Amino acid sequence: MSAIVFTIANQKGGVGKTTTAINLSATLAKRGIRTLLIDLDPQANVTSGLGFKQEPGKSMYGPLHEEENIREIIIPTSQKNLSLIPSEVDLAAIEVELGQKQDYLLQVRRCIAPLKASGEFEVILIDCPPSLGMISMNGLMCADYLLIALQCEYLAMEGLGQILRVLERLQKTNIEDAPRLGGIIMTLFDTRTSLAHQVLSEVRTHFSDRTFRTVIPRSVRLSEAPSFGKSIFEYAPFSPGSIAYKNLGYEMIQRFGIRKPQSAGHQKKPVTDPDL
Repeated sequence: MSAIVFTIANQKGGVGKTTTAINLSATLAKRGIRTLLIDLDPQANVTSGLGFKQEPGKSMYGPLHEEENIREIIIPTSQKNLSLIPSEVDLAAIEVELGQKQDYLLQVRRCIAPLKASGEFEVILIDCPPSLGMISMNGLMCADYLLIALQCEYLAMEGLGQILRVLERLQKTNIEDAPRLGGIIMTLFDTRTSLAHQVLSEVRTHFSDRTFRTVIPRSVRLSEAPSFGKSIFEYAPFSPGSIAYKNLGYEMIQRFGIRKPQSAGHQKKPVTDPDL
C-alpha cells in the first residue's frame, strides 16, 4: 500500500507550522505508523528541532537535480518509526533552479514517488517554507492532502483565504492528483483572550468539516522543545501540548483511515480539554 502524503503549509511564519510537523509526525510514529518527515525549508528548523545539524549535501537538493538517490539522505531519528529527510542552506538555490526545469511544479513529486509507492512508509509528512514560492508549490503538488497550520489571531484569516485560493488554482490545473484540503489545524490558542476564541469560532463556522477538533495551545514547553532537539513527547510528555498533539494524531488516524497498528491494542479515546 502506498503512503499518504501530507504537506503542512502556511505562507506566514511563526504560526506553529514546524512545531506541528515535528510533533504530529512524532505522535503518529508513537502509534506505530511508519512515518517519514521531509524538511523542505532551507532554514532547516525541522532538522534542528529533531536534534540534527545541517550538513552540506544532506537535503532534497541532490535528488531534485538527479545527482543523488533519495534513499541515501534518509536518516533515522531517536524515535522508533520516525525517519527524516533533513534540510540545509543549499536547498535555497532550488527556489530559482526549479523554474528552469520542465514540469517545474512536479519535481518533488517525482523524487518522492518511489518512496510513496514502496510501502516503506505509511505516512510522508512535508514541512514547507513560510512562503508560497517554488519550493512550497512543489511541496503542495506532491501532497495527497494539504494541512494548514493556522494561528488563533485576527490576521490569520487573511492568510487562510490566500492559501485556499492558491489551492483552488492548483486544483483547476490539468495536473492529475492535485492536492485536496485535508484540514485546518488551529494553533497558538490562548484560552485567556477573547480574540482567540472568536477566531476559533469563526473558522469552525466557515470550515466546520475541515477544522480539526483538537486545538494546539500556546505553550512555553512547545516553544522550548525544538531548542533541545526533542519532540514534545520527549521533552514534556505530560504537558498540555503533548496531550494536544496526541489527540491530533488520533484524529488524523480516524479522518484519513491511516492503518492502526495491530500491536497497539485498544486505542484510547483522545483526552479533551474543557477550555477548548
